[in-house]
Amino acid sequence: MSTPKKLTAAAALALPLALLLAGCAGGGADADASGSAAENEVVRIGVVGAGDPYWETYTEAAAEEGIEVELVDFSEYSQPNPALSAGELDLNQFQHIIYLATYNVQSGDDLQPIGATAIYPLGLYSTQYDSVDDIPEGSTIAIPNDESNGARALLVLQSAGLIELEDGGSAFSTPAEVIEDESKVRVEAVAADFTASSLPDFAGAVVNNDFVTKSGLTEDELLAQDDPADPSAFPYINIFAAKAEDADNPTYLKLVEIYQNTQAVQDGVLDVSGGTAVLVKTPVDDLLTSLKDVEDDIRADS
Repeated sequence: MSTPKKLTAAAALALPLALLLAGCAGGGADADASGSAAENEVVRIGVVGAGDPYWETYTEAAAEEGIEVELVDFSEYSQPNPALSAGELDLNQFQHIIYLATYNVQSGDDLQPIGATAIYPLGLYSTQYDSVDDIPEGSTIAIPNDESNGARALLVLQSAGLIELEDGGSAFSTPAEVIEDESKVRVEAVAADFTASSLPDFAGAVVNNDFVTKSGLTEDELLAQDDPADPSAFPYINIFAAKAEDADNPTYLKLVEIYQNTQAVQDGVLDVSGGTAVLVKTPVDDLLTSLKDVEDDIRADS
């Protein structure tokens, strides 16, 4: 929305796009005096999609640096942050800045980004229609039911000409803000991990990247998507997150470096995304600034 309390999609970016390409719980791993990872320490990292091949490559690369990584796989986005807050994890890597900001504000927590991974496009898929123009008037599109991805999905649908949002929409739009008499379709929010499997019941669905490959969707079913290289995509940078007191842990920061600098890992991330991911090494200070800005906007809107 264009009011001061709402962050528009464009205003969500307070830092230049060039920054995109620059470049925990108690019981977490320690480091030796030189700052290198200590031998035989186990770091538990929560992820969504541990079966993606690049994670095995990553854990092997970490082991070569003396860090044992245990991946904890979650099926729903709602699970890894509470697990990190509760000390069941040392790190997680599944979310973008807006999702983390929403969690922090709603839970009163202070999880922090310690490194960037990639920006992924969010796409509209259909197994019934070949183009946006073919989608019938009055049909229904499924979107993720979590607030941050749901708002982003609404912006994708608006860009595709399928809906109109009040005041042009924002990074915090909800289905209640869809202007029905100016929109071609209706929207229905479902759990993010069910958007792809629900496609037979809907004209289309906006599906998070985590669930595209594992559901068997291909580029042939992709009708529209947002642009991860657009400056307004900055708050959708995916991150490694840690508890605030662990944000400077040398072992955890080393794990970020391994992810960002191991070519086989980076190639694997690109492969799983179908070549659509924009890999980033955004400075942590810029991630923290963006997180604070989004948190402030969420609080102002509440």
